[in-house]
Amino acid sequence: MADKNIYEEGLRPTGEFTTDQLGKPVQSDAHSLTSGGPDGIIALHDSYVVEKLAAFDRERVPERVVHAKGGGAFGELEITEDVSQYTRAAVFQKGTKTPMLARFSTVAGEQGSPDTWRDPRGFALKFYTTEGNLDIVGNNTPIFFVRDGIKFPDFIHSQKRLPGSGLRDNTMQWDFWTQSPESAHQVTYLMGSRGIPKTWRHMNGYGSHTFQWVNDAGERFWVKYHFISEQGVEGLTGEEAAQIAGQDADHHRRDLYDSIEKGDYPAWSVEVQIMPYEDGKTYKVNPFDVTKTISHKDYPRKKIGRFVLNQNPLNYFAQIEQAAFSPGNTVPGHEISPDKMLMTRVFSYPDTHRHRIGANFADLPVNYPHYAQNNSYSHDGPMRYTFKGPNQPVYAPNSVGGPVAGQGVKPADEMAWETDGEMVRAAATLREEDDDFSQPGRLYSEVMDAEEQQILVDNIAGHVGDVHDETIKERAFQYWENVHPELGRRVREAEAANRGSDAKYV
Repeated sequence: MADKNIYEEGLRPTGEFTTDQLGKPVQSDAHSLTSGGPDGIIALHDSYVVEKLAAFDRERVPERVVHAKGGGAFGELEITEDVSQYTRAAVFQKGTKTPMLARFSTVAGEQGSPDTWRDPRGFALKFYTTEGNLDIVGNNTPIFFVRDGIKFPDFIHSQKRLPGSGLRDNTMQWDFWTQSPESAHQVTYLMGSRGIPKTWRHMNGYGSHTFQWVNDAGERFWVKYHFISEQGVEGLTGEEAAQIAGQDADHHRRDLYDSIEKGDYPAWSVEVQIMPYEDGKTYKVNPFDVTKTISHKDYPRKKIGRFVLNQNPLNYFAQIEQAAFSPGNTVPGHEISPDKMLMTRVFSYPDTHRHRIGANFADLPVNYPHYAQNNSYSHDGPMRYTFKGPNQPVYAPNSVGGPVAGQGVKPADEMAWETDGEMVRAAATLREEDDDFSQPGRLYSEVMDAEEQQILVDNIAGHVGDVHDETIKERAFQYWENVHPELGRRVREAEAANRGSDAKYV
């Protein structure tokens, strides 16, 4: 890969004297130009004070609707194992090293919210590959709350704030969850000991969705990504999280920055589950349902490499806040799947980038495909930075040697799967084990030990205890009884024991 320091792209050197944004030396950074002496009115033609204030007024872009609070760092992915029989993607070939950016975040919290709220963590990765940028945009959980993107705005609204008081509200959270039983797997995970990670370094990441790999022969496979923390997985108790939130709302951001600054570089093992294409049609659970996991016994995790984060951003706003991720950013050999949640995300993410950052968000250095050719016919628009030469065509087809679609790709590079039949609005066809409660039930009864079970019970009971509507509270108890009868009974008993106390969920 070309020797290029993408971390310094856009970095301006520091000079001896102040200039305006176009390089003109300025007279003062402390005193505006006034008419009638030092006590007079400020002159409108003091272009520097106008520029300075106008730029300041526009220093912030709209925060992300979801995943607003976060942080990140640059690093490198190295592939150590041969998976060429499964994918032709250059980034996944043995020995390949690829520069990357990672961003971690909470889901529901605003930019100023504490890092230690109980919430899933976003786990977004951008790989600057020779075939274009590949983004794997997941969470620190292998599953999600809903399986169809049409429900996503409603889900997020229920986790945000009441329109009147502007306060978060447990009642509307449980109102949504209990009427969306597919959420049970994720909520069980969220309420458990991993619900609040100790730091971003001490959590696993997951692609969450099933993706598609394609090899050189055009053979297709289904794949799940797992990013296993080499620091170990550690969580915070509700009490610890509340204490940290009061002391340092930026605890996770500070921890990542300080760790890298002192050379303690965090790393994750990159592992995949690989399912033959045909198995996707008959497997006991729908592998394209993001509320489900695929059994490690049936399809064991295979380590293919690791990534290390070793470079802090030089400018948080330019390189983290303006970073734009999308699961639709794919490369040859890595494509999406017929996951309903994934397919809607492919539209939604670039759409929000255009609103939040601007039409040319991909032109920003942090989002630019630094190691791949960029032969797009896209041009003009606000904040355009790169551009074609004066004699290069800006349309296709053309007769003057401009780039031609279909060159350098194979038919198999187009995402594909079989589909046929009438257009309907319906849930995916149910399979043998496609109910909503079996997997979270096994998570409780077979995966969690006694201590983890007790933590789960206590967290649920505290959270449900703050539900003000008794009908919704009863639905919440039934929700957990459906997950596992013993769990439901214990939650009901614990909530009753807490009633009238000061026990609160955090």
